[in-house]
Parts: sequence; C-alpha cells; structure tokens
Amino acid sequence: MTIMRSELKDAIQEIINIGLGKAAAMLNKLLKNHILLEIPQVTIIPFSEVTREFGLMHLTPVSAVRLCFKGSINGVSSLVFPPDSASKLVDLLVGEENFSEDMDGIKIGTLSEVGNIILNSVMASFSNTLETRLIYTIPAYIEGDISAILRLEVERDALVISAKTRFTVESQEIEGEIFLLFELGSFDILSRAVDAAINS
Repeated sequence: MTIMRSELKDAIQEIINIGLGKAAAMLNKLLKNHILLEIPQVTIIPFSEVTREFGLMHLTPVSAVRLCFKGSINGVSSLVFPPDSASKLVDLLVGEENFSEDMDGIKIGTLSEVGNIILNSVMASFSNTLETRLIYTIPAYIEGDISAILRLEVERDALVISAKTRFTVESQEIEGEIFLLFELGSFDILSRAVDAAINS
C-alpha cells in the first residue's frame, strides 16, 4: 500500500517530535534550564513555493544553524530563529551579565551548540526510521533571509519539510523552525521507508 501524503506528514511529525524530545532532555541536562520543545507543525512544500509560503517574512534576516547529512538520503537540515527569538534564547541561556565585548561570538557559540544538539537528535530519529547510518558535517552558523539560506543548498525542484516549534525556557516562549531539504530522489527513499515502517 502506498502511503498517503497526510499519513506521511503525520509520520514525519512523529519522527521529528521523537528527536525533539531527546534534544530537550539533553539541553535540560547541559544548560541546567528546563527547556520544553512543543510538538512541531509540519508542512511539506516544493522549494519553489518557499517564498510564497512565508510571504513578507522571507525578507526578514534570521539566525540559522545548518547541518549537511548524507547516506541513504542526502540533504541539509537547518534550525532557524527569528532575530528576537535568537537574542532571547541567548540571554536566557547565557545570562546578560556574562556578555562581554565578544557578544557576537557568544551568540554564535550558543546558537550553534543548541542547533547542533537539536539537529543531530532529529536526524538520528530519521536514521533510526531508515535503519541506516547518516554522516553529518560540522554545524555551521549563518545569517540572512530564509530564501537565501535555503537557496544555497538545493535545486529548485527539491522538497522542503518545514517543522515549526516553540521552545519554552523559564516561562519564556521562543519560536524556531527546522527545515529539512532533501536532494532529488532522497525524499522518495524517505517516503518508502516511512511507508514500510507504517505497514510492518
């Protein structure tokens, strides 16, 4: 039986949610802050529709951590924060009193560490579903508008999985978004693996 698009989206949401749960546990222990990651809202869209999906928001500069992966599936995962959320997260985790002249360095280091934990946990969840090993690059911190960040990595016909989630740290809500971009053919492999898992 071929998996329906709605079933695929639900399955991907669950895979990402499992990864986020593990990431939250790691962040709680590492940062000594209670961090709650909400169940993500998942959409699957062609890369060509990214600009239309976000409207004017795609022109807003964002902070992002990007992690390339390869194996049975190839692509790029990114954790993207709007400017206000990025600043708020760094303030909560580092503390304003710990900021020095190297403010940019602290921001980049903090967001990179958080992004590395979350993206590795999410991709490990996909790896377990595929029952295969994925190889990751070292995470890279970048800034720019969403469409420019994504355009650096994929073909126009690629599919993009967007997973919007909220971080709650010390009662402060912080918005973030995970983007998974798959090379041509890799998304079909993922779909078949999810189909097999559902029907097993």
